[in-house]
Amino acid sequence: SNKLLYTIIIVSLPLSMEKSLADGVAKIKEYLEEQKNTPLKIAITGESGTGKSTFINAFRKVNDSDEGAAPTGVVETTTEVKEYPHPNLPNVTLWDLPGVGTPNFPADEYLKKVKFERFDFFIIISACRFKENDVKLALEIKRMKKKFYFLRSKVDFDLANEERKKKIDKQKTLNAIRENCIEVLRHQGIKDPQVFLVSCVELHLFDFLLLQETLERELPAHKRNAFVSALAFSLCVSCEICQQSCNEFISVLL
Repeated sequence: SNKLLYTIIIVSLPLSMEKSLADGVAKIKEYLEEQKNTPLKIAITGESGTGKSTFINAFRKVNDSDEGAAPTGVVETTTEVKEYPHPNLPNVTLWDLPGVGTPNFPADEYLKKVKFERFDFFIIISACRFKENDVKLALEIKRMKKKFYFLRSKVDFDLANEERKKKIDKQKTLNAIRENCIEVLRHQGIKDPQVFLVSCVELHLFDFLLLQETLERELPAHKRNAFVSALAFSLCVSCEICQQSCNEFISVLL
């Protein structure tokens, strides 16, 4: 939270603060207010049954059984495009998209049906190998000049299954899964694919922090800060503490 606070302060303080301390304080307040109102629409997509809804619930720190949670199950549960506002940041919404290639959402009509152009960036989730439909989505998103990231989900289940068979080196197993995903995507025409291994239940495990760093680096500045605030909440970093610290900083200046 301190890192986020310092970023806010450094970015917000204008050079004009040398002329007027009050102007600098006003600029900080204006910046904080802008972050509350900057919309960020995150599309979660992929084939049916890959853990999209579970990921959305974990990101929002909502249990699958809670009211307002994205429905999960062993059969197709997402049958329409649905938005889930972040509980602490209403300007940040995660959009649960139906599985591509299902009878209701065939691959050749998918992009038009879900209105892909409205989203800021896309997370494509697969629970095993990324398939032809995932690649089609990625290439179309690229054509739209928007960012996309591949998430290989349920990695914790894979490790548990391997450990039941034999003693394994977890890091080597994770590297093998990642390299296999990258090789498959390259073979299907995706140049330099970014693949992150995640558990849709325990977000702090595996590559989720690396995903955070990548998004912080690649998102436009006005979208980046909204995402960082949302991610801080999902990883149990209190945004309220950050806000309180900023208010205390302002009160000291005054």
